[in-house]
Amino acid sequence: AASMPERSRPGSMTTTDSFQETPMFKHLLLPTDGSELSEAATRQGLRFAKEWRARVTGVSVTPEFHVLTFNTAMIEDTKQVFLAESRDQAKANLARLKKAADEEGVPCDIEIVVSDHPYQAIIRVAESQGCDLIMMASHGRHGVQAVLLGSETQKVLAHTRIPVLVYR
Repeated sequence: AASMPERSRPGSMTTTDSFQETPMFKHLLLPTDGSELSEAATRQGLRFAKEWRARVTGVSVTPEFHVLTFNTAMIEDTKQVFLAESRDQAKANLARLKKAADEEGVPCDIEIVVSDHPYQAIIRVAESQGCDLIMMASHGRHGVQAVLLGSETQKVLAHTRIPVLVYR
């Protein structure tokens, strides 16, 4: 008679035969924008990764600089300040994620991407890093616009073949 698989912990299947325990997910992408829900999603993602013995890549997507002005004298200074502040915020968000990952004993890489299309950047990073799961908040800083499911999360769900776990 064939033995039936038994669950020993999430993501692993073991049998009484000689099969080895193999985690279902090995590399999670954890996008963060620094919002309260995004921070909660990354904390949960780290717990999830620890349980599955997976590694994570944290990503923060900052917007590109755009100007609608006729006063070109201010543009360069304004652009530099905007880019520096955006990068500093992304670094701070990812530093919190990296610190929490270190505390949990979860291997973690971080990446900052500049893009006006966060969902495309998230998918691109997930694919280029070989992530097999994207875990993200149901909405970020634009929560009022999309009460049920944030527009970036919705776009990631619609445009990727990588499984997405949405945290609410």
